[in-house]
Amino acid sequence: MKKLVIICFLVVFSSNFYAQETTAKTAKSKTEASAKKAKSTADKASADAKKEASKSKKAADDAKEASAKAKKETADKAKKTADKEAAKAKSDAKKATTESDKAKKTADKATADATKKSAAKTLKETNEKAPAVPDKVTGEYNGKKVYTGPRGGKYYINKNGNKTYIQD
Repeated sequence: MKKLVIICFLVVFSSNFYAQETTAKTAKSKTEASAKKAKSTADKASADAKKEASKSKKAADDAKEASAKAKKETADKAKKTADKEAAKAKSDAKKATTESDKAKKTADKATADATKKSAAKTLKETNEKAPAVPDKVTGEYNGKKVYTGPRGGKYYINKNGNKTYIQD
């Protein structure tokens, strides 16, 4: 009797094993089918992503080209403006130089006229007092030049700028 019960259990369990395999096979086949669908979906998504990537790359390249073109145009405009400003500054500098030269000439004339007038006054004043005869350098005393005056006096100019007479 024990043997019969054990054999029944074996039959029941063995049929369960087969049933499990069948469900496993169906599950396996379902899994394979869904994996194939997922793979095809993934392939399709990958292809779409590649298309989108190529589109975005093309758009980026177009944007780069447009940016480079805009930069070049801006640089050209800036260069033209700078060239115009430089030419204008150069012409302004020439005008300023010409005006400066005119002012110098006028100032030189005025200075020359003033010098002539003051020289004329100085000559008149000195002529009235004494004849304008410069003192002569006749030697050296303690490293300084010795001058001889119009009446024969010998002197040198000290560090204060005053005459110091020398006795023979």
